[in-house]
Amino acid sequence: MNRPAMNQPIRANDACWCGSGRKYKRCHRATRQFVAQGIVSPRRGVPAEIGRPDYAELGHPILTDEEMVKSPENIVRMRRAGKIAAEVLHVTSQGIAPGVTTDELDVICHEATIGMGAYPSPLNYHGYPKSLCTSVNEVICHGIPDSRSLVDGDIVNLDVTVFIDGVHGDTNATFAVGEIDDDSARLIRVTYECLQLGIGAVEPGRPVSEIGRAIERHATAQHLSVIRSFCGHGIGQVFHSRPQIPHYHDPGSKTIIEPGMTFTIEPMIALGSWRHTMWEDGWTAVTADRRRSAQFEHTLLVTQDGAEILTLRDVESGSAGRRAGAAREGD
Repeated sequence: MNRPAMNQPIRANDACWCGSGRKYKRCHRATRQFVAQGIVSPRRGVPAEIGRPDYAELGHPILTDEEMVKSPENIVRMRRAGKIAAEVLHVTSQGIAPGVTTDELDVICHEATIGMGAYPSPLNYHGYPKSLCTSVNEVICHGIPDSRSLVDGDIVNLDVTVFIDGVHGDTNATFAVGEIDDDSARLIRVTYECLQLGIGAVEPGRPVSEIGRAIERHATAQHLSVIRSFCGHGIGQVFHSRPQIPHYHDPGSKTIIEPGMTFTIEPMIALGSWRHTMWEDGWTAVTADRRRSAQFEHTLLVTQDGAEILTLRDVESGSAGRRAGAAREGD
């Protein structure tokens, strides 16, 4: 057995300490415990001067739907909300490191959001207790930040939504914690590619089912599966509204894409089964086989010839934000 000296950390490509002859990253490092729920801290307050969505106090939205095609005024507001959401996601992601708890990431998100004059949309939405969703490893979505510390080799999705000027902006991304194994790295890469291909399928006059077709085709070709129980959604004054955007090919999804629509595309891609189970908290969805999943999300505005990505930071905007740049299958 060839392993480092006792006072040196084992690196991913070193021979495993157990004597199997395999690399550490493919042997004992790959044998991880499933994510377990930690302690959830009390809900954090929001200053009185911050504008609130209608569910902020009682937890139940009053407005549950709106026109799918947005007014020019609301589009202007949504551009601002999207940029703030993107910036909050970036700031929060800078806190990711082994040993950091997901609750500490929630603090960063919460403070960054209110520091930019916005309300963290998840907070008290149908009773959700935090300002951020943190989905680790086999958690598909809606993981509640708690006392669990991230460990080297984890992957974590940060899902950020902000409410400002009466509208929401919604975005998320999956990040590596320390050094991750090859399968996790491939999963993250392909999931991001699926998002780009989904954006590339947005075109006025096409049904929304074409978005899922592009995503599923790519995921399947990479021997990955598309989570089916959660979808993209319309967004604006209402957090979740029409249209629904399946990330797999559903021929029954016949809503025609029109300029002025705003919705999210947020594929959840898994290494194994697309089926899920729920934790007892009623929020946390995990893969049924406990293999890892990843997710990426943007809020989009449909334009005359494609889509504008609203959830880009200022340094990322420009030609990348306007549809010329989104990938299409076959390009």
